[in-house]
Amino acid sequence: MDRVRPSRPDLADLAPYTSKEMRAEVMLASNENPRNLPGELLDKLADRVRDIEFNRYPDPMSSHLRSLIAEANGLDASNVLVGNGGDELILDCILAWGGPGRTVLDLPPTFVMYGIDAHMTGTEVVRIPRDEEFRVDGEAVLARLAEGDIDIVFISNPNNPTGDISPETLLIDILNTTDALVVVDEAYFEFSRHTMRPHMDRHPNLVILRTFSKAFSLASMRAGYLLAHADVVAELTKVRQPYSVNRFTQLAASLVFRERVVFEATIHELLRNRDVLVTGLSAMPGVTCYHSEANFVLFRVPQASAVWRDLLHDHSILVRDFSRTPGLEDCLRVTVGTEEEVRRFLAALDEILASKRASDIMGVSATAARHEKKGAGDA
Repeated sequence: MDRVRPSRPDLADLAPYTSKEMRAEVMLASNENPRNLPGELLDKLADRVRDIEFNRYPDPMSSHLRSLIAEANGLDASNVLVGNGGDELILDCILAWGGPGRTVLDLPPTFVMYGIDAHMTGTEVVRIPRDEEFRVDGEAVLARLAEGDIDIVFISNPNNPTGDISPETLLIDILNTTDALVVVDEAYFEFSRHTMRPHMDRHPNLVILRTFSKAFSLASMRAGYLLAHADVVAELTKVRQPYSVNRFTQLAASLVFRERVVFEATIHELLRNRDVLVTGLSAMPGVTCYHSEANFVLFRVPQASAVWRDLLHDHSILVRDFSRTPGLEDCLRVTVGTEEEVRRFLAALDEILASKRASDIMGVSATAARHEKKGAGDA
């Protein structure tokens, strides 16, 4: 044959999640920890690499890592599921609780993979937009859940990309209102310290999602986990990919989790740098900076796409451009970096905005001069 059968028609309007491999001297686009693993952990990891049986399939359930996570959270291993990053676990939830004839409740602007995975699996998506300050419309959410036809709710907390926290009382009201699977995405828990873990015993529909990609410097390893009731985890194991977490990732994540206390100093450093970032952005004319409980800050600035381009091309600083996302017009998101990276970013942004203000003033002056000259000629 000289052609290929078309893919599913319902994929025609689905835009793929694009994570282009873009490089810059200062990488502040993907909410990664700016520091690599501490040297002592790298040494321990290197010592253990030779013990890995690369010719053998990995433990399909990541049993050792699973037990470590369970113990730290006061749970049984049956309450934990490890995945290839949080993305796999999000998809697993939709594969098990979504599909044709099922419905996801989404609260945009938020992490786009909730909607993409729903669309990909033929799951209907009901969207209730956040307000201008990116707060969840609690009344609208509870009213929609009361109709009884929602199967999954995704709540990013802190919300990515806006950084805000939903009130715990609202999350409890949601859990009390619906028997839908309520997935609270706590990918940035180590920075916010807000968690719904204390409410798991009373709410069998609660799922808590976390990752090693942010605070724990393992973005390249792709490791995430969720906490849930054992019967929920059992259902998710029916749809997950076999051997999705490789041996090296299991080893690295187990080592990092067991010695996670060594990351506390870096986490506190990043929180201090976040304060510097917020203070600097808030002081810049024309910039609106939003409160964040994560390791990133969202801000609104005129001509955001042009500012993003100038940061990258003129200063080799890469941030995330959300200016074309509905509800996030003229918004950029900057990851909290090292002290030097934060200073460099703020100086570069200040220079770019000052240049644009000067250009605007010159443009206004030139326009005024032309009008004045035209007026004199008419006289």
